[in-house]
Amino acid sequence: MQLKKELFELADTLLSFKTRGEMLDFLYGILTPKELEEIPTRLQIVKMLKKLIPQHEIVEKLGVGIATVTRGSKELQKDRFKYIKP
Repeated sequence: MQLKKELFELADTLLSFKTRGEMLDFLYGILTPKELEEIPTRLQIVKMLKKLIPQHEIVEKLGVGIATVTRGSKELQKDRFKYIKP
């Protein structure tokens, strides 16, 4: 599957950056302004879920849809974010 190869290449690229500045330069170059807003928000959703903050409260605080928070919750249940600190 070609996508898997490309995903591995993206992961390797992200792992190659040595400084926050290098990473930010890459992110600003590859992501749209909307993505630059949404992706950090998704990380905050995960952190809040790990702190056991109720989904409806996360929706209110971050101004996101319940579906986005629910998706994060489902992925959390799959143990996808075990390396993310709350």
